[in-house]
Amino acid sequence: MIIAIAQTNYHIGNFERNTEKIIATIAEAKRKGADLVVFPEITIGGYLAKDLFRYRSFLDACETSIEQIAASCVGIACIIGAPVRSKLTKGKQLYNAALFIVDGAVKDTVHKTLLPDYDVFDEYRYFEPNNTFKCVDYKGNRIALTICEDLWNEHFPSLYPQDPMIELAKQQPNIMINVAASPFSESHFEARCAVVTAHSKRHALPALYVNTIGAHADIIFDGRSLVFDEKAKLIDVLNPFAEDLRYYQLNGKELVARQLTTVYKEPESIVNIHEALVLGIKDFFAKSGFKKAILGLSGGIDSAVVAALACEALGSTNVMGVLMPSIYSTGHSVDDAMDLVGNLGCLHEVIPIKEATEAFDNMMAKAFKGKENDITEENIQARVRAIVLMAMSNKHGYILLNTSNKSEAAVGYGTLYGDMAGSLGVIGDVLKTKVYQLAHYINRNGIVIPENTITKAPSAELRPDQKDSDSLPEYNVLDAILHRYVELEMSSKEIIADGFDEVLVQRVIKLVVGSEFKRFQSPPILRVTRKAFGVGRAMPLVAKHPF
Repeated sequence: MIIAIAQTNYHIGNFERNTEKIIATIAEAKRKGADLVVFPEITIGGYLAKDLFRYRSFLDACETSIEQIAASCVGIACIIGAPVRSKLTKGKQLYNAALFIVDGAVKDTVHKTLLPDYDVFDEYRYFEPNNTFKCVDYKGNRIALTICEDLWNEHFPSLYPQDPMIELAKQQPNIMINVAASPFSESHFEARCAVVTAHSKRHALPALYVNTIGAHADIIFDGRSLVFDEKAKLIDVLNPFAEDLRYYQLNGKELVARQLTTVYKEPESIVNIHEALVLGIKDFFAKSGFKKAILGLSGGIDSAVVAALACEALGSTNVMGVLMPSIYSTGHSVDDAMDLVGNLGCLHEVIPIKEATEAFDNMMAKAFKGKENDITEENIQARVRAIVLMAMSNKHGYILLNTSNKSEAAVGYGTLYGDMAGSLGVIGDVLKTKVYQLAHYINRNGIVIPENTITKAPSAELRPDQKDSDSLPEYNVLDAILHRYVELEMSSKEIIADGFDEVLVQRVIKLVVGSEFKRFQSPPILRVTRKAFGVGRAMPLVAKHPF
């Protein structure tokens, strides 16, 4: 039997486009001699469609799409993920399902057993878990078909005490296929490989792990579908962050690639983060119907990295950088920003904010009488810049990209309704130290981001001679604490035990907790770590935290 893996980028709720793409992929696989083509989890409708699953019209559209796809499965079969209505009188009214379609009809339906409800996942909100197990038979082969987390019980034993593969293995399958929608994070690929390897080795079965590709605002899917032979040897990895369609020959339990494959070598983490962010920007704009981006250019490293990523994703002529110097902006900051514009070839405007900030100072003089200048006047500058950017956005149809990094967002080093404004937080899940790594990677083939932008001390330039280090610990220390507290979810005692100063740890955690209300009003952030701010880190706005 010849099996095709279809790693394709879909658009949530775009049934016409998605169905056309699926049918075209099935036709292509059939032309290449495939007997079966496998698509990822909830390809129909899109993963995760969230509360769209509650709309009857959405589910009706899913069923219509299934009928159209089934009609194209003549002379070839397909396995495809979809939400399926439950016939039970109790429990949730939907299943997360994998459909086996052949001869123009759905022959078998497999329901997902282990439903995730951690981090960005909330499948228990929508789906009923499976409690029956049956393999799928086709052309003399028996397929142990599972859906994403159904393989992850060993990795999360406290969450998933049940192992669907143990039940399916009792029926003596000759191959295991897992359809998945596994989001990207910088360290997740190794865990995926370990999970599938363990099942392949335990059951002495070849394995196909078919993952989705594409970005849906905050969540990015990296593809990298996995293929293992019956000896649990990894024989193929599909393209990262790109669509792909590949073919494999199954003879009993022997699975071989029909095309020449190369040994996959996992690149450095920063390479994957770069590719993920570019895909995240590209899909956010394409799937939202937007074409042009705008951002403020300060001459600093954060805005430079975001501008470079946006130009790569959208094309330089679709990116507008706005320089908004204040009376505190240094000449080298303006020069660095202009050098960046020249290197990128993007559009730009220079709009000084001196007159606007002076107008605010004059307007508020009576109300502020007797008060010294403080952070209030700094924030006014940041909010004036946001007004300028949003005015340009409204007038010219640009979408504003936010340039705040994760370190700043964590400790509240940003102005609400000022530099925290935007429709998409491009590097909001990238710690400052990794922003520097991104800059060096962007410059791998030549200078894009000016060297002075990378080497100078970071500053908001909202008061004379201001430096980030005036208000924050050095970023290498701050980021090490934030990584442990936010991403690894360690307590203050555990962090201190790692050798960090107790007073500093308590100060940083207090800043993180006290800034929760700011992050609650931030734009969606492209997720590239195991724990990003946003839906995957649900913290109360008002609480006493056990530091």
